[in-house]
Amino acid sequence: PNQRISKGPDQVPPGITQVLRITKPLALCDAWNTLKSHLNVPTAMPTLLFSPTLSSEGFSNRLEYRDAQCFPRPPGTPSPLRVAPYHAFIGRSGTGRRAWTSCSASPSPSSPSSASPSVRQAEWESKSDIYILRSDGFSCSRETVTSDAALKFEHPSSQQHLLAWKTRPKCVLVLKKLGDELMGEFQDIIKFLGEEQDLRVLVEPSVFDAVSGLGDYVDTWHEDCAEDLHSFVDFIVCLGGDGLMLHATHIFGCAIPPIISFKLGSLGFLTCHGYENAKEHLNEVINGAEQLESCRMTSSADGSPLTGVRMTLRMRLLCEVYRNGRRVPGAVHEVMNEVAVSRGSAPYLSKIEVYERDTYLTRVQADGVMLATPTGSTAYSVAAGGSMVHPTVPAILFTPICPHSLSFRPVILPDYAQLVLKIADDARSGSVATFDGKFTTELMPGDSIHVKMSPHPVPTINYEDQTTDWFNSIERCFKWNDRLEQKELRTASYRERQGAVTLLDQDQADALKQRILSSPVNGGNDE
Repeated sequence: PNQRISKGPDQVPPGITQVLRITKPLALCDAWNTLKSHLNVPTAMPTLLFSPTLSSEGFSNRLEYRDAQCFPRPPGTPSPLRVAPYHAFIGRSGTGRRAWTSCSASPSPSSPSSASPSVRQAEWESKSDIYILRSDGFSCSRETVTSDAALKFEHPSSQQHLLAWKTRPKCVLVLKKLGDELMGEFQDIIKFLGEEQDLRVLVEPSVFDAVSGLGDYVDTWHEDCAEDLHSFVDFIVCLGGDGLMLHATHIFGCAIPPIISFKLGSLGFLTCHGYENAKEHLNEVINGAEQLESCRMTSSADGSPLTGVRMTLRMRLLCEVYRNGRRVPGAVHEVMNEVAVSRGSAPYLSKIEVYERDTYLTRVQADGVMLATPTGSTAYSVAAGGSMVHPTVPAILFTPICPHSLSFRPVILPDYAQLVLKIADDARSGSVATFDGKFTTELMPGDSIHVKMSPHPVPTINYEDQTTDWFNSIERCFKWNDRLEQKELRTASYRERQGAVTLLDQDQADALKQRILSSPVNGGNDE
């Protein structure tokens, strides 16, 4: 009843009984009901055509139905209903206009030449050209827009990465977890890298005295020069677990060289290489092992193809503490797992206001809240009820810690979000901020933490590839989706339907085998 209807018999082409013009687009089924109600169309229609047209009133749909002469049929045969689908083909005409065509079934060859044509065409002006600009906060680029103004992703937001050396590496840092239990493995790796691979090997100052006698290739650094290490170290070897990898990221601070880790710790979720083949893996890192199928490079020196190893660029979060509207000097942390703001030892709930830039999002009343990276999604966040996220997904996980609300669920935000966690001015007590579970900072009411994606990722070398390594880790460490397999139905009717033979379980099969072997007919023949 709200549609504007006009019947226009003027200049109707031959074979068209009436034309119904509707000023708003309608679905085909709604159009059929409109025709029946306003034009008294018989139940059996010859043909229904649906063709969008332009008029002085703006965009409209034209519903046309043709009489029986378009589709000749034997005398006395009732008119069948023929519905012409909305034609999906979009093309360009020679005049540069876009042609939208609505087609019905072709008439039979016996139809008279004077019959109405089965195809009507209206030419429209081409739509305006567009640009889609994309910014990640650090750079600006454009999404692909094809010649017919259709949007297209040029590539996924994250890709496979291959580490290929332009020149052979010269220096390597070898780290081991605390204690003396791995000293033998530690020395073997240092000898292999220094003597067989001819690399300069750096070790931490705390263990330098224990391995300095291995050769002149062993060296260390002064603690005041740690910030410049990334300018000299080509890659890092970790002998331990996940905690040792976190320790490596804190040694370097911002820019971090590629890391290869060997499973010699407790859990080892991030360590995907086994130590039994450590020398083989290290040789692949130094000399290369494979190429990407869609991306091949050649050496500028001799033109030979460059090979490398697959790696994952793990996102980190840059966290800055603010007090009285100013950044606290030295209170800057880059975390690979998470930053958590909790009530600490206070007996009251934390009251934390959350902003995305200047937009207020929510107020957290809970034990605390954490912002985690995809890598950290399988650490503290998953223990607090957050989702497990693939490490290459560009996202920030927002996970409450024991919220005093049944509807407060974890959410996942895009990586370009810039979040502010502010201790509410009317909070009963302060809170404690913890960065990667290692560094802590006291926060008073009015203090805040500004969190955004760090421009410096943590490059970790894969054993196979990004996805395979990740699923292997959650299956090995978390027993993900591990349950007893459902047994097959062994009813007679089921076996008959499947055309299967009777299945014997292992006990029955073993018993049958023993009876056969012990039978005099078998004669002791094991075969």
